[in-house]
Formats: sequence, structure tokens, C-alpha cells
Amino acid sequence: MRAVVFSSEKSLELEERPEPTPGHKEILIETAAVGICGTDAHVFDGEFEGTVFPLVPGHEATGTIVALGEAVNDGVFDFHVGDHVAINPSTVCGECEFCLNGHQNLCRFWNGLGVVASDGASQQRFVAPAGNVYKLKPDTDLFEAALIEPLACAIRGWDVLPRRLGDHVLVYGAGTMGLLMAQLAPFAGAASVTIVDINEGRLQAAADVGVKLRYTNADQAERAKWDVVVDCTGNIRAIEDALTRVKPAGYFQNFGVAPADRTANYSPFRVYRDELSIVGTMAVLNSFGRAVEMFEAGAINAKAMISHSFTLDDYAEALNMFRQGTGRKLQIRPNDTQSRVLLP
Repeated sequence: MRAVVFSSEKSLELEERPEPTPGHKEILIETAAVGICGTDAHVFDGEFEGTVFPLVPGHEATGTIVALGEAVNDGVFDFHVGDHVAINPSTVCGECEFCLNGHQNLCRFWNGLGVVASDGASQQRFVAPAGNVYKLKPDTDLFEAALIEPLACAIRGWDVLPRRLGDHVLVYGAGTMGLLMAQLAPFAGAASVTIVDINEGRLQAAADVGVKLRYTNADQAERAKWDVVVDCTGNIRAIEDALTRVKPAGYFQNFGVAPADRTANYSPFRVYRDELSIVGTMAVLNSFGRAVEMFEAGAINAKAMISHSFTLDDYAEALNMFRQGTGRKLQIRPNDTQSRVLLP
């Protein structure tokens, strides 16, 4: 079985490995697709807190069940070989203060598959805990459904925002997360959605998923302030600019992942005087099942978001392409034999 391995910080290899065996309450899955994400780049660069090398990356995954470990269906589950599934990569201890008070995504022992200390899905087959596996409808497109994991993160992002009818929303960044946050904004009550990105290709992607107000700079917009401003870039300059765009009594959200050692400058006086709320959002919290439901209900335009697929051999090319901001959503399809351009 072939697998991409981050053998150490900034070192990538393609390895032959034995096929994994599912243990107690675990499921063996043949990977259909796994998305490339900014977190993968941070993990590769050694910028993500807690990562243990060597590690197989890949946390935005779908696939087909190949084998069930012992006792998988002894409780509430009803999985069968051949089921199409999406995988929630977040695993938690269930015992720390945050797990016990309903903030499992802040677990002090949080472990994302392909992110921290457990191998992810950038391999032909991988193992996941049964509790992290979600069955899909037989007619759900397995490749497009790899967007369910980032969609679950976006739903969590909206869970900690006000979701008021009539708010005006500004999103920085028209990458995958920016497009998802923008597409969810009307479901959260937004009267208007504006998106900003310096990449014209990504602004075209925003147009294709239905975002009407698109600019390379927020100064070009008709309004100067917004009720909700969300940064999906993790870029410090973008974050500093975005904070100046929030209306009094408004909300700013750090959604994009910035390097752990970077800091941003802002005016504490303005936060005080205008009663601004600055909120974070981390991964998934009780939102993965809702993401499956919303994806299968057609809440997002998945087809317009995925532009390229890559074989395991071309993983390095995919990661470099992601860094350059070329294309839309990039996927690894570990059991494909040919990389493909899906959208021009």
C-alpha cells in the first residue's frame, strides 16, 4: 500500500507500507479523496502545535468501507463493507475539563488524524474510529463530499457568530474556507455577503458559487463597515486590516490559521470603545453530522469549488500549487493513476 509521509519537518516521502488492520471499534477505509488544506502546509512546515513526525497527512477525507474491526456494530452503529463514508478527523480524550464541559474541540489531548499524532488519509487505505465515521447516501459524490470536513469547520465558525437576520458580512479570502463561510452566511441570516481576495482567480470562484460582491480591496466596496468580518486567510496584514472594518458592536472572527508565533497589531481602545467581539473557532464541535446533512441537501456548490485532483506521486506538486494560490480546491485521490484538471 502506498502512502505520502511527512517524515520530518519540511521533508516528504512516498512510502510502501503494510495495509493497516482495524482494531476494536475501528473501520478500515479505502480513500476516495482527501483535500489539501492550509493546515497541511502548516503541519509540513512544523508550524502546527503538537505535530509528531513521521505522519501521513490528510484530514478532509471520504472513502469506502473495506473492513470492520471488532465490535463496531455492537452499539448504535450500523456500518457495512461497501458503505460510502466521510470522516471527522478530530479525536479527543473525553476526560479533560474541556471535554467534560462541552468544549471537546479544545481538548488538551486533541488529536486530528493527519494533523497531530495519528496518520491521515493521504494513503490508499486508512483506519478511523467508528465514532468518527459518517455514512453517506449511495448517490452522494464521494469526491465532492471531501468538502464535508471543511464545511463542518465552517458551521462551527458560524456557531460562535451572532447569526442575526439582516447582518452584513465581510469575508477575507476566497479560498476553500472563505467560499464556505460566504455560502453559509445567508443561512445565518446575512442580508449581504462581501468577499475580498487579491487573487482574481479566486474571486472568479466566488462568483461561480454565487457571491455577488467581490473585491480585491475592501476600500472598493460601497460600505465601509460590516456587522461581521471573518478572516479566512491567516495572513497578518489581512487580519489587521479586517479588524478596522468591523462596525461598533460587531464581530470579528479569526478563522484562518496563522503561524503560532505570529502576532497582529490592533487598537485595544477601539475594541473597548466600540464593544467589538473578537472570537476564535477551532476545528469541529458537534457540527460534522450537520455538515453531512447540509452537504447532501445541496447547501454549497461543491462542483464549482474543486479544480484539480492529484495522485500520491504528485502530492508535492499539489502542495506547491496550493502555496502559490493556483486553482481552487485541490484534492489527492490516492487510488487514482492520473492527476487531472477538473476546472480550467
